[in-house]
Amino acid sequence: MERIIDKVDAIKALYSSAYKVARGDGRVTWKDGHETTAEETTAINAKVIELQAEYDALEYARNRATTYDSVGDQLDQLMKDMRDGTTTHKDACEAVKAKFPKPE
Repeated sequence: MERIIDKVDAIKALYSSAYKVARGDGRVTWKDGHETTAEETTAINAKVIELQAEYDALEYARNRATTYDSVGDQLDQLMKDMRDGTTTHKDACEAVKAKFPKPE
């Protein structure tokens, strides 16, 4: 399931020590009661786009992480490869990397 970056994420990134909340209706409300300025709205919207792009750029890594065998299984493969002189672990890792290549 893809994660959608929203205004709450952007506010946390931009104003980590401030007291702000985002309402479910999409409007941003500051706890101290002032209205969001046009500059703040612009910065928040830009940050949403930036954070979503960063998240999307790491899709390959999330796909790899869920495709690789468990650490225990990988260690077992490595031990068997060392014992038998095979490359099962290396081949499995390369297959995952080929299926989900890192973007240039």
